[in-house]
Amino acid sequence: MSETPTLATPPGDSKSPLVSPTSSRSVTETVNGSHKFVIQGYSLAKGMGIGKHIASDNFTVGGYQWAIYFYPDGKNPEDNSTYVSVFIALASEGTDVRALFELTLVDQSGKGKHKVHSHFDRSLESGPYTLKYRGSMWGYKRFFRRAMLESSDYLKDDCLKINCTVGVVVSAIDCSRLHSIQVPDSDIGSHFGTLLENMEGSDVTFDVAGERFHAHKLVLAARSVVFRSQFFDTSHDNEEQIVVTDMEPKVFKAMLHFVYRDALVEDELVASSSSSCPSVDDSLTAKLLAAADRYDLGRLKRMCESHLCKEISVNSVSKTLALADCYHAAELKAVCLRFAAENLAAVMRSDGFEFLKENCPALQSELLKTVAGCEEDCSSGGGKSRSVWAQLSDGGDTNGRRVRQRT
Repeated sequence: MSETPTLATPPGDSKSPLVSPTSSRSVTETVNGSHKFVIQGYSLAKGMGIGKHIASDNFTVGGYQWAIYFYPDGKNPEDNSTYVSVFIALASEGTDVRALFELTLVDQSGKGKHKVHSHFDRSLESGPYTLKYRGSMWGYKRFFRRAMLESSDYLKDDCLKINCTVGVVVSAIDCSRLHSIQVPDSDIGSHFGTLLENMEGSDVTFDVAGERFHAHKLVLAARSVVFRSQFFDTSHDNEEQIVVTDMEPKVFKAMLHFVYRDALVEDELVASSSSSCPSVDDSLTAKLLAAADRYDLGRLKRMCESHLCKEISVNSVSKTLALADCYHAAELKAVCLRFAAENLAAVMRSDGFEFLKENCPALQSELLKTVAGCEEDCSSGGGKSRSVWAQLSDGGDTNGRRVRQRT
C-alpha cells in the first residue's frame, strides 16, 4: 500500500499559521553630565605662558573621563596672549568618542548674561564632534578677549567660574520603552516624617537642654543599634523620658529628622556652612557627624562626610582632618590627608595646621606617610611634573581649594 506524500503549506496560503510579529527599536541619545570649574586667583595665573593651562579635576560622563583646560595666556602663539582659551579634553582612553559640548562663562553680577557656546539645542550640519583618542579636545582658542574679560562681570574677586556640559552619544536597542509603567518614588520617608511631626503613638521623650522631643522607640531601635540596646537590652525598657546632656537641640532635631525621613535638611546645612562660624567644628554638619558616630548612624555619617568634603580648603583641612579622626570618619579622613599632602606648603602656613600640631600630633605622622605616598605616585605615574615636597620651597595659594602646578 503506497503512502500519500505530505506537502508543506506555501507561505502565501491562507491556511498557514500566523506568527506574532516582533519589534525592536534602536535609540540614539546622549548621556549628559556637568562639571563646575572655579578658577581662583586669575591674576596670579596670568603670565604662565602661551600654550600652558590650568586643568580641572577629571569628571566622568558616559563612561569616559573629561577635564576642562583653561589657558590664561591663550593656546595659539599667533594670538600673542590677546585671548584666553578654553577646551574640554578627553582624559581617558577612548576611540572615536562622539559627543556634544557646552561651555558657559558665568556672569557673576547676578544679571544672568552668561557667555554660552553650545552644541545642544541646535541643528548640527556635521553631527556631534568626534574625539579620536585620549587628549583630544574641543573648544575655543579665542574664547574671550583677555582685556575685555578683565573688565567684565565674569571676573569677580579675582575668580572665574566655568560650567561645562558633556553629552556622550550612545546607541542601543531598546524594547522596554515601547511598553512601560511608571513607578512612583518611595514615600516611606514622608509617612514616617508625619508620624514624628504629629507625635502620634510616641512612647519616649528626650529632654535636650530643656527642649522636649517626642519619638517612638521602635522607629529609633530599627534605625540605630545604640537606641535598640538602650531601649530593649537594658533596664531602660520602661523609661519614658531620657535626658541628653551633650547635644544641642537643633542638632538632635536634625538627627531625628534623618532617622525618620532618611534625609538631611539641606537648607539648614547650607545656612550653617555659609554663616560666620569661627571654625568648621562649630558647623551643624560637624555636630551631626558627632551625633551620627555616637548613635552609630552609618548613612548619616557618610552624608555628613560628603558635605564636609565639599567645603575642604587650605585653611579648613586641618580641623576637618581632626574631626574625621575623632569621629571615625574614614572616607573624610582619607580625603583630608590626600588634600593636605598635595597642598603641603600652603597647609603648613595655615592657622589650622598649628591647631593640628598642638592637639593631634599623631595625625602629623599619618600626613607624612600620605606625602610619601604622593611622592611615590608622582615618580611612578608621571602624572605631575613637580614633587610634593617642592611645595615647601615655593608654596601656593592659601585660600584656594587646590594648589597644583601645571605645565
